Amino acid sequence: MEDPPGGWEQWSDEPDRQVFVYRPDVFDSQAFPAPCLPTLYLSNGPHRNRRPEQRHERGGCSWHLTLYLEPDVVLAEERYDERTEASEAATDLARRFADGDLDYRDAYQVPREAYLDRLDELTGREA
Repeated sequence: MEDPPGGWEQWSDEPDRQVFVYRPDVFDSQAFPAPCLPTLYLSNGPHRNRRPEQRHERGGCSWHLTLYLEPDVVLAEERYDERTEASEAATDLARRFADGDLDYRDAYQVPREAYLDRLDELTGREA
């Protein structure tokens, strides 16, 4: 993702992993809780069904795209064979999130209505 869509910033750019975050200026523990910082990971290697902070083996043949709403809340997980394809999908996923086109409410097992209402306002999504 060379030019992240509105509100997304690149936090890490390694040959086998890129990390993007959504509106770190807002998810600062004042307006929004810092642990709720939406984070998009694009990584090369075996599928990792682990939290982002856990180490994983790198250098596999698949590219994995994962969008976390919180460390334990996954909104999307996808796998691609080619980096170009994965990067295009990451750009599309980030854009759809920023435009309010993704329904993230169903990703939560325990409703957090006040927080989700504020996230709707931030992304321009109508509840």
